[in-house]
Amino acid sequence: MGDSVEIIDMDKRTSLYFIALLPPQEIQDYANRVKQYFAERYNSRHAQKSPPHITLQAPFEWDRESVSVLEQSLQNFANQRPSIPISLSGFAAFPPRVIYINVVKTPQLLTLQADLMDSMMRELGIVDPMAKQRPWAPHMTVAFKDLTKQNFKAAWPEFEHKSVQFEFSANYLTLLVHDGGRWHVSAEFPFLPANG
Repeated sequence: MGDSVEIIDMDKRTSLYFIALLPPQEIQDYANRVKQYFAERYNSRHAQKSPPHITLQAPFEWDRESVSVLEQSLQNFANQRPSIPISLSGFAAFPPRVIYINVVKTPQLLTLQADLMDSMMRELGIVDPMAKQRPWAPHMTVAFKDLTKQNFKAAWPEFEHKSVQFEFSANYLTLLVHDGGRWHVSAEFPFLPANG
């Protein structure tokens, strides 16, 4: 749910970043088709402002001139971890505004996220202020923020029992940056090969 952070008046030297796992292209294509459906049918377009992803570290401000420090930290983190299997299964929701593709909570995924949060806090002082208020719920958002409560009530019964199943190996961490309008991939950091 970290996708919903919005900072309007940012210092000009900083950009907004977040860290995520991105699925392979075929899964991104599927998720983008679902996002497009929400845009056309339910007038919910906000999810189209980022590639399909699983947020590991919620958006945070970082000085653009020091982005190499951030990238080096992420590279060091990724270099010590193997690729992990990810399962997507069905749709779920955070009522009354968010619908997402459900990400199965595996021990490997929960450990990866907790270790990343710990590393970001220890090495860079990056802390998600919401992390203490709610447990991390891995998800791949397809509609949120501009999905009205009324449209949520109309859409949720349509998606609640819809079957979707994907398995993939997360082979890298992705750093995304906000350009003022949408999120873009800034850099990718490969994990160790799963058998490595």
